[in-house]
Amino acid sequence: MLTDQGIEQLFCRLPLKTGSYSLTAEMPPGGGAGASTAALVALARAAGLCSNDHEQLVQVCLTIEGASDPLALPEPDALLWASRQGEVVDHLPPPPMAEIVGGFWGDPLRTDPLDLSFADVTDLVREWRNGPDIGCAAKIASQSALRCTALRGPFDDPTADLARELGALGHVRAHTGSARGLIFRPGEALPDTEAKLQAAGFTRTLRFRTGERA
Repeated sequence: MLTDQGIEQLFCRLPLKTGSYSLTAEMPPGGGAGASTAALVALARAAGLCSNDHEQLVQVCLTIEGASDPLALPEPDALLWASRQGEVVDHLPPPPMAEIVGGFWGDPLRTDPLDLSFADVTDLVREWRNGPDIGCAAKIASQSALRCTALRGPFDDPTADLARELGALGHVRAHTGSARGLIFRPGEALPDTEAKLQAAGFTRTLRFRTGERA
């Protein structure tokens, strides 16, 4: 999350208005859900940065964090993003409409900019370029998550089993961090899904939808 040093760098590098600002987050640091980038972007916008200054803001976030999510850019869900370089690799179809029910499971893990040990997903990106429907998208996301777990652990992660038990189409996970989620067609997740995730050790459970602008 934001540190005093990070805030100082943000205000030194961008034309921002000094003042008193308050930010709160509903996710833990090290969750892998982009909270650090989101906090920097929110603070910069609140302090007067023009919404069109995408590239400058990305580069400042990259300098401060050593990695960055594309949250400063319009339609970030339609980008293949190189987080360590802060660059758009390709433009892809956005996710289809889906309902995600998830939360945070396991220990938090802050992003290490020097950590490059990630699974090869070239074939999955190729599949996604075809504009997958919800069933195909869930399979692609599940394959990506399984490859990440096989390479990085933790090997007692219950998310894949929970997806099968609760009738989800698939599951997602943060490549670094504790964020996890089950993928459903909109309206098909049962009301007690969050309670069952909590019983399996998930915290800060929530549900949201993707593809609303499609």
